[in-house]
Order: sequence, then C-alpha cells, then structure tokens
Amino acid sequence: MAANKEQVTQQLRKVILPAGGQDIVTAGLIRNVAACDGVVSVRLALPAEANPARDQLRAEIEAAVRELDPETKQVAVEFVADAPQEAAQSPQDAARQANPLPNVKHIVAVGAGKGGVGKSTIAVNLAVGLARLGRSVGLLDGDIYGPSVPTMLGLHEHSAAGTSQLLRPFFVHGIKTMTIGKLVEPDKALVWRGPMAHGAFQQLALQTDWGELDYLVVDLPPGTGDVPLTLAQVMPLTGAIIVCTPQLVAQDDAVRAAKMFPQLGIPVLGVVENMSYFIGDDGKEYDIFGKGGAATMAQNLGLPLLGQVPINTALRANGDAGDPRRNFEGDDQLATELMAFCKAMEAEVDKAGASQPTLSIS
Repeated sequence: MAANKEQVTQQLRKVILPAGGQDIVTAGLIRNVAACDGVVSVRLALPAEANPARDQLRAEIEAAVRELDPETKQVAVEFVADAPQEAAQSPQDAARQANPLPNVKHIVAVGAGKGGVGKSTIAVNLAVGLARLGRSVGLLDGDIYGPSVPTMLGLHEHSAAGTSQLLRPFFVHGIKTMTIGKLVEPDKALVWRGPMAHGAFQQLALQTDWGELDYLVVDLPPGTGDVPLTLAQVMPLTGAIIVCTPQLVAQDDAVRAAKMFPQLGIPVLGVVENMSYFIGDDGKEYDIFGKGGAATMAQNLGLPLLGQVPINTALRANGDAGDPRRNFEGDDQLATELMAFCKAMEAEVDKAGASQPTLSIS
C-alpha cells in the first residue's frame, strides 16, 4: 500500500538541516505534503541562507520517502521563499505549558500494546516499590474500562470521599491512589464511547487531590486509543514504560505502543519484560514464553531494558489478596527483581530530566 500524507510527514523528520541540527518538520519548514497513488510532493520553505543546501535537501527528502515506500513512482520537491512557521505544538508541549498538576514532579505512564501482559501488576508494584525507596507516590488507575487497582490494592472495604470539587485519594500501602472502580458499581460494565472515556479519565486525573508527589504512576488501558491521547493532552509526562511479555505476538503490539508515545511528544523510558521466566519447585528456571524476547525488542528499538520480572506464584497471590507489600518482603528473588526495576526506572527519569534544557534569567 502506498504511503499516505501522515506517514510521509513523519518520515521527513529524518531530514536534518545542514545548520541548526533540527529536522525540517520540527523547524517548521514544511508548507505542504501530498501523497497519492505513489506520487509524493513536498513544498518546503527555505531561508535564503540555506539556498546552497537545496540540492542536498532535495536528495535527502527523496531518499527518505523512498525508504518509507520503495515503490514510490515520483518525488517532487518544491522550494518557496517565505519565513519559517512555528512548528505545530505536540499535545505534550501544550500540556507542559498548562501543567494542571504543578505539585507533581514526575508523571510516568505504564502502557502496553495488548491486554494480559501484566501491565497493572507492573504499575502497582512500581508505585509501591518507589514508596519503599522513600518517594511520595500516587497511582492513577487509568484503565477505565477494566480497572484492576481495587483488587490489587485491597480497596473493597474503602469508600470514596471528597468535596464538591475534588476527590480524596485512597492511601494504602504507602501510596495515594484513585480508580474509577471505586466510583461505579463493582460489577457494572463500563461501555463508553471515546468522548465519555476522555471525560472520565480527565476527571480522575485532574479532580483528585494528589497533593505534593515525587511520582504519579498512571496505569493505562491496553492499546493506542483515546486514553493515551487524553493523557498526552492534559498531563505533562516525564515518560512512559512499555510492558511486554517475551513471545513474539506480544512484541508486535508493544512495538506499536512504543512508537505511539513519541508521536505524542512523550519519551519512552524503557521496556519491562514481564512473565520473563518461571522457577519451578525443583529450582530450575523455565523459559515458558521464551525469556529475552522483550529484551531483544528493546534493543532493536534502542530502548533500555528496565527489568525482567518472573512468573511468580507469590506475585499473583499477593495481587489477589490486595497486599503488594508482600512482594518486597517474602521471596528474595522477586523482591530483588522488582527493586532493580524501580531503581532502573528512576535512573532513566534522571536522564530524561537532565536531557531537557533549562533557561535561567537573572
């Protein structure tokens, strides 16, 4: 299938200006892109000082388009002499400027391309593990279609409370948390269209009294739908974590999730390989799903591998019992793997913060 306009525009981010280091899309030089039946045209505004680079840019644009679709019949590049426009703002740029949660230092999304890979398990244990490291942590259950946090944190005996304007988060296991699962009937099927999902998530995120936090961990629903887009639009994220099991079918969907976040202006902090291996009663390690598959995926994507969490009976039992603290106090190997993941995530957050330039005016 021939490349479309959006795919071509994204591909043009690979074309870097000879001076300045920006790509031609970020620099705001693209005036028009058209793609139809294998014929692609690109109109580019070029400042006068960059005129000598026209031939080079033309060649790089054509090469980038043909890399995307080798069957492209023609690539026409037109240069116009007008001033660069401001680059279009990503949802994350707008969210950072508005920043409705100024008392939260870092917001980290935990996502996955498909369901059933243990995303909520990873999110819950990340939040509890960070709290055990002495951080002030909140956990937002953003999976508004299938909320797991009420069970995994043992919230069944707790009742929601708050004022007419703000919800009061639950405080359990050393963390603050909020979930749609405590605001609707427990067995009610949440059949919501996109706008309803958007509104519900936004209310949970922004109308909860989180107070001051070092981290707000957001457990996203699986896939690349409305909620991740809403998250990018309303909250300034530090980054996202991709959860994946080792087998190829899970990797295929995880790759899509890993590529979604940068399109929304959100850096990917790394990948967690969940259900990585199983240790039997005989002490032997069994690679049920093929240990290392997600690690290979992370390497191919140029992303850090944050951890490899095993299949562990205690992890399941403690989640069902609503007491994740036991994961850090019982099985030494499980506790070691979980704490190593939490520390690796913090290290990547520090790197992400260091890579963002700041401006001081005195």
